[in-house]
Amino acid sequence: MNLKNVKIISNPVVLLNLCTMRDEKTDSQGVRIATRKITRCLLYEASKNLPLVEKEVKTPVATFNAKTIDPEINLIISPILRAGLIFTDEAIDILPQACIRHIGMYRDEKTLKPVWYYNKVPMDAPNPEKFYIYITDPMLATGNSLLEAIKLYADKGIPIKNIKCICIIAAPEGIKNIQKHYPDIEIITAAVDEGLNEKGYIIPGMGDAGDRIFNT
Repeated sequence: MNLKNVKIISNPVVLLNLCTMRDEKTDSQGVRIATRKITRCLLYEASKNLPLVEKEVKTPVATFNAKTIDPEINLIISPILRAGLIFTDEAIDILPQACIRHIGMYRDEKTLKPVWYYNKVPMDAPNPEKFYIYITDPMLATGNSLLEAIKLYADKGIPIKNIKCICIIAAPEGIKNIQKHYPDIEIITAAVDEGLNEKGYIIPGMGDAGDRIFNT
């Protein structure tokens, strides 16, 4: 498996919360809290690709040129429903200038293929090089849903280098699937697990992320 464009964020804070969210004894509230703490770390890493400009700022004692995120870019956080919603609050907190574009897909349990039910990405993308996209989904299992989401933006002409996939736990099969079609896309994750079982769930994983996060 090629990990060239896979960034594994495994600092102690991430590992502590990853342990908590994996544990079957952790209740939904505990899973949500742990997940949000991890997503914050992953989003900070993802945001390193955002372009900077200088802005004159006056402090109480001096005036100087500070660096800030270019206000001319279009920054989009695109959670894959429903589990991807857990990223939204953290994303808006860290990047309040971002627009949230939801993508609704569920996995057919027989074929393991994504089934669309909601698409909040009908917008045009003038000056596509000015668009920066973070697609979020806690679990990268087969990668089929993520592929559909990437294609949605890539087909608008947005450069692949401006699209990042953010997940908490990834399976080698999912990474290979993404890299087969988009070898240059960056995947940011907290862990790469052993693989998938016969039902397409990540092992050891954390079970069904949506069920555990939303207590369903």
